[in-house]
Amino acid sequence: MSRIQNILARADRDGHARRLRGHDVLASSGGGLLAPVADGAVQRDEPNEGDALAGVDDLIPLTRLVVGARLDPRLVTAYSTDSVAIEQYRALRTRVLQADTSWAVRVLLVTSPGGGEGRTLTAANLGLAMAQDHSRHTCLVEADLRKPQLQRLFGLPDGPGLCDVLSGRAALTDALVTLEEHQITILPAGQLPSHPAELLASSAMRRVVDTLRAQFDRVVMDAPAVAPLADVGILTPLVDGLLLVVRAGATAKPAVRDAISSLDRSKLLGLVLNESP
Repeated sequence: MSRIQNILARADRDGHARRLRGHDVLASSGGGLLAPVADGAVQRDEPNEGDALAGVDDLIPLTRLVVGARLDPRLVTAYSTDSVAIEQYRALRTRVLQADTSWAVRVLLVTSPGGGEGRTLTAANLGLAMAQDHSRHTCLVEADLRKPQLQRLFGLPDGPGLCDVLSGRAALTDALVTLEEHQITILPAGQLPSHPAELLASSAMRRVVDTLRAQFDRVVMDAPAVAPLADVGILTPLVDGLLLVVRAGATAKPAVRDAISSLDRSKLLGLVLNESP
């Protein structure tokens, strides 16, 4: 647990963000600070390549294709320019994919103790980095059905999303959007519901995750903060691994401890420290 204590200490004392082209690079240093929560290495079951790609061609060509979307400049991994921020997201990608678990981490959920800690930007940039990894089929899912941000970050047009699929108003293939030039597929939120927790807890949500798991090599879910909502607890049984994003100089130690204690420790891969110099 000493590495986690080091993360908490840095989160306490580091209070300023680095800048890139005038924008806060949230999680720019997070890639190098994935602190494991469980000790000891366990033999991993690597995904069978045939299984991972089985049926992909049946789904991906049917998604909506978007060309020339205007991405938010903070999505630094969408660009080929080498930078410290990009390399750190790539390092985070490597650490996640090489996590010491007894199962393959195919579906990953990204959360944070509270709001404003860079959770969505971390999930989005990590998803883009995974999509660049030897053209792996990657899906980024908007699982925050209260304050979704992925549609705006990726400059996506209006259309159906996860909420519409779960409510039976749209088929999954109608809701998925593929950014061809960035080799990533996104499932936006769609029309927001009045009772998001109930939708996330539905059998339809489990079927959606099972379908995405079968059709994509990697699935990254941008989830709400741990507190005060029940959403992360509802989603945890559906995923293989969890990342907890912590903001240096902003996230209090008690909030981090409370978040860790409320999560399934067997699935918590580690902490990502944001805005650390």
